[in-house]
Amino acid sequence: MTTPELIMVAVAVFAAAFVQAISGFGFALLAVPLMTLKVGTKEAVVITTLLGAGVTLFQAWHHRHHVERAIARRMTIGAYVGMPLGFWVYVSVNEAVLRGMLGVAVLIAVVLLAINLNLTRSGPGLELGAGFLSGVLNTSLSTNGPPLVFALQARQLSPDAFRGTLNTVFGLSNVLSITLFLVAGRVDHDGVMAAAIALPALFAGQLAGFPVRRHVADDRFRVLVLCLLALAAVTSIASALT
Repeated sequence: MTTPELIMVAVAVFAAAFVQAISGFGFALLAVPLMTLKVGTKEAVVITTLLGAGVTLFQAWHHRHHVERAIARRMTIGAYVGMPLGFWVYVSVNEAVLRGMLGVAVLIAVVLLAINLNLTRSGPGLELGAGFLSGVLNTSLSTNGPPLVFALQARQLSPDAFRGTLNTVFGLSNVLSITLFLVAGRVDHDGVMAAAIALPALFAGQLAGFPVRRHVADDRFRVLVLCLLALAAVTSIASALT
């Protein structure tokens, strides 16, 4: 990778890690579109998956006492069923189409997150379905958060339970997604090196985000995150069209 590409990866990782530390989600949603300003979409997906595994496993451990285990289990089962289909999309679809799909997926996510429906009375199928969609998005675009966030918001969990449950599913999902990428030979030297070089940016973003979390009003920060995601999505779509 060239120096400008590595700098873009580091900037994207820092911004995404900062958002992730405060909100509990948004790492891949923000990192992948930002990286694609300089890096190919498929490379960005692999780099984000490698780095996201560390972020989510750390946060899952940090919030392990607040995890809603039954919900996390159903979501993980659904995700594992969906990931092979997503991986087929990743392998089969060309770069421009994949970039456009990324932008559309993130825009749909913004709409779903903004609606904030109350589905507390929905049955376990809500988690299984959200997990399946998350699995498809995970291995195709590395943007697996929206269906999970939507379902967990619908359950109206406490902030700690939300973060713990979400990152537990993320962490377990990343284990399989990285395995699929490795078996298929999609994790190359450039991707590993870029992820390694971006590690300091990831830690810096996390360290900067955690102290800010308790000083930021949840509603205002949520609006800011949605605006950032919408901007990233529009950028990704415009890039695909040009």
